[in-house]
Amino acid sequence: MTKCKAGCIFLILVLCLACFSAGAEEVWEDGLLIEEEEEEILLEDILPTEVVEEGQNSHSGGNGIYESDGSVLITLTATGDFTIGGDSRKKADIFDDELQRQGGDVNFTMKNMRDILLSDDLTIVNFEGTLTNSTYVPANKKENQFLFSAPPSYVSMLSDNGVEAAALENNHIMDHGEEAYEETKATLRSAGIVYSNSTEVGVAEVKGVEIAMLTYLCIDRYESLWDKVPEDIRAAKEKYPIVICSFHWGNEKDYVPTKNQIRMGRLAADSGADLVLGHHSHRMNPIEYYNGVYICYSLGNFCFAGNSKPSDMTSFVFQTRFRVRDGEEGRVVTNEGFRIIPIRISSRTDRNDFIPTPLTKETSIDSVLMTLKDNGKKLQYAVDNYPLAWQ
Repeated sequence: MTKCKAGCIFLILVLCLACFSAGAEEVWEDGLLIEEEEEEILLEDILPTEVVEEGQNSHSGGNGIYESDGSVLITLTATGDFTIGGDSRKKADIFDDELQRQGGDVNFTMKNMRDILLSDDLTIVNFEGTLTNSTYVPANKKENQFLFSAPPSYVSMLSDNGVEAAALENNHIMDHGEEAYEETKATLRSAGIVYSNSTEVGVAEVKGVEIAMLTYLCIDRYESLWDKVPEDIRAAKEKYPIVICSFHWGNEKDYVPTKNQIRMGRLAADSGADLVLGHHSHRMNPIEYYNGVYICYSLGNFCFAGNSKPSDMTSFVFQTRFRVRDGEEGRVVTNEGFRIIPIRISSRTDRNDFIPTPLTKETSIDSVLMTLKDNGKKLQYAVDNYPLAWQ
């Protein structure tokens, strides 16, 4: 990038931030200071998190696979709950209403995150819902407050916007029964999305490196998983250089992990997992760095159609990097640090429009960082800092 081009981008950024700050009012929600802005925040209005020259990311088939030392550097992104569509039992559909406002383009949800997700090597979401037109409701689900389904065509929200993998082990994936679950998996496969659950290991090949993904629903199932999880991880580690574990666990609206979450997360790290990702609380939780492994206890919400205005619309996206080298005894994987991207799950503050949007206001970002740090004070291995840029 030329100095002139860099200078222009910097000037545009300064002007955008000045205009944005001038029209914003401070609003507190659940102890977090968020930005108040009635108009949509578009990605082109803020400087991209990382400038990627055309042809240099893995999605475009660039040649930059190997680093100068012969290693492979893999950038991975993980998000919180991805819940789209509506409840077929109800006449009102807040997601469909927003879709109509957005001109019927199902990709509207990702317009403020697309460039970020396209510039990494692998993005994993917790897909909480189903891809089906079925209205069948299993007997054990009839009393549930929420059931989620979206037309199979909505899978393009993932495949068109840099999402390559989905964790499918959660308390909503069976909302419409076994047939709808199988339809959801088939739809993801057809779209090229790798999925994982408690019985199927998802394997994604990135820059010639195979990454295994294991996923478990832990709610009320810990006793059956204390032995299974370590065995599964060790078996996967014998085949694949990188193993990622996703857990659906904890209590809804909790900002800190339970004792069982902490025990299971550390057990996964001790058993050979290279990264631990958590979901379910709909709230962001602190991160631990234990035995050389990052444990993200909860990534909160990401694209969440379960509520027209959740009491806390703040969250973050987690990114980490792995360096892979060929050694005498096989491939050697080292962790190259992490960063977070503080977001609001909506581009608006007056309602949830299901468009996750990076925060730009310094006070809002500081509130996210403070919340994570404060809630990690009682965790023995909580990270000291939450970098916003690669170290």
